[in-house]
Amino acid sequence: RAVERALASRHQVTLVDADLDAFESFRRLRGRVDLVFNIAEGLHGASREGQIPAMLDMLGIPYTGSEPLTLGLCLDKRRTKEILRYNRVPTPRFWTVASLLDIPARLSYPLMVKPTLEGSSKGVTDRSLVRTRRELLSQVEWVLTSYRQPALIEEFLPGREFTVAMLGNGNTLRALPIVEINFTTLPKGVNPIYSYEAKWVWDREEDPLQIFTCPARIEPFLQRQIESVCQQAFSALGCRDWCRIDVRLDAAGHPQIIELNPLPGILPRPEQNSCFPKAARAAGLTYDETILAVVDAARQRLSQT
Repeated sequence: RAVERALASRHQVTLVDADLDAFESFRRLRGRVDLVFNIAEGLHGASREGQIPAMLDMLGIPYTGSEPLTLGLCLDKRRTKEILRYNRVPTPRFWTVASLLDIPARLSYPLMVKPTLEGSSKGVTDRSLVRTRRELLSQVEWVLTSYRQPALIEEFLPGREFTVAMLGNGNTLRALPIVEINFTTLPKGVNPIYSYEAKWVWDREEDPLQIFTCPARIEPFLQRQIESVCQQAFSALGCRDWCRIDVRLDAAGHPQIIELNPLPGILPRPEQNSCFPKAARAAGLTYDETILAVVDAARQRLSQT
């Protein structure tokens, strides 16, 4: 409803549910709709975030954001990291395992263990940071059993963590003010990661965690480094219009890409701690202006095709 209100401040808006009737709904609107503002995340399958855009491509209806291939690749952490490494965009070393027997014998700790095909920190609990082989085996087994998908084992980077909201395309692509995640605000004794508990249990709308600093207090050189590596990642994965990119510093203080979210969360109220709107507010944009800026980015892109 917040997105609807933002769009309605400038455009005529029709809501379409991303349900089993969506294709017929879009087919009826074909020729009468100029643009779809896509926020559909889907329910089933590894390509769930690309289902609505695929329908729209089939019908020839333009939409905001990335195409189905990019959405599918970015949801799959393994494929994301393979593409980043191929394009020499820094990202932590990783191994993908479908059984306990696939785990390499010699690994350096600590490590992160995650489901390969989830978002919103699902499957990334406080126990995901492992420091021994016993912890590694236990956490991998839990991911394989609970999520029925391969587990990603990832080198843990000990430095500061940031998330970067990207807006635009090509020469107009820009990073909004960088958000830093402050792990010192988490409950005592927990691991310094932005876990499921940190995002959905400890951080409540009625009592939000003071976990974010925006703009991040960083030196100009580091800011340029982070923005540059995010632009490289945006381009390597073929993102369009907008994306939120998670970055962490390695032991030497160099930024590396953790993952990309080309369908970022856009909860409207500040106390909901949604990072893309938070960065936009720091850039001087209201919520409505943020949504309309995504539309403008899509319109400009489409006018050049």
